[in-house]
Amino acid sequence: MHFAEEFKDKKVIVTGACGIIGGWIAEAFRDAGAQLCLTDRDEAKLAATLERLGGGDQHFAIAADLMDADALASFAEKVKQRWSAPDIVVNNAGIYPSGFLLDIDVADWDAIMGVNLRAPFILSKLFARQMIDAGKRGAIINISSGAARKMRTTVVPYCLSKTALDRLTKGFALELAEYGIRVNAVEPGFIAGSNVSQLPDEHVETVTASIPLRRSSSPKDVASAVLYIASDAASYVTGATLAVDGGNSIGSQAVFQAKKKAL
Repeated sequence: MHFAEEFKDKKVIVTGACGIIGGWIAEAFRDAGAQLCLTDRDEAKLAATLERLGGGDQHFAIAADLMDADALASFAEKVKQRWSAPDIVVNNAGIYPSGFLLDIDVADWDAIMGVNLRAPFILSKLFARQMIDAGKRGAIINISSGAARKMRTTVVPYCLSKTALDRLTKGFALELAEYGIRVNAVEPGFIAGSNVSQLPDEHVETVTASIPLRRSSSPKDVASAVLYIASDAASYVTGATLAVDGGNSIGSQAVFQAKKKAL
């Protein structure tokens, strides 16, 4: 599916733009002709990401701490001054601290909920108001996870934050429908590590073997899903969560007996 004409000059916000998934999504919208507003906490990395994407006058970046409500309000105001309102908002930023519930600090809990849940709530609210004032029938897309439906040891707070994000997605979809603003979620599949989060080869092999389609996510997988959900092809889709994970979240294929051949 090609979106070159549909997204030409559309104004798209991507949070967590310095991360691997955020980068994939930003690149896909850039290639489809959209104008980008990128945000992340690290100003230096954000500048480097913008330069890698080909900066230019049509793209810009604003550093913001998603834990700071005032910073989010300032970010939204800067977007309003430049664009009046975005057409598409991708709440991609997320953090994944690991720790058993008996060990995890309250500060880590608050950070997970703050970045993964509170920030999408605040930004969706602020940018939806801009869309309404500008008369735009926009789209908001939350990047969720199969962890929303499949609990994982040592990352329980992350799982809870994504479960709540899915419910928040449906709540916003319900309340913004009258304005023609669609709100959906996309669940990316397993990514075999990055510069920020490196994974041992043994771990990657084990996880990949457990995925029904037997591979990790590629750059085009999640990006294509996000562009589809944001497009007119999905104009009747709201409040939905699209899993793009090779079947990883639907169940296990493990068997505890000699595997029989299919009939």
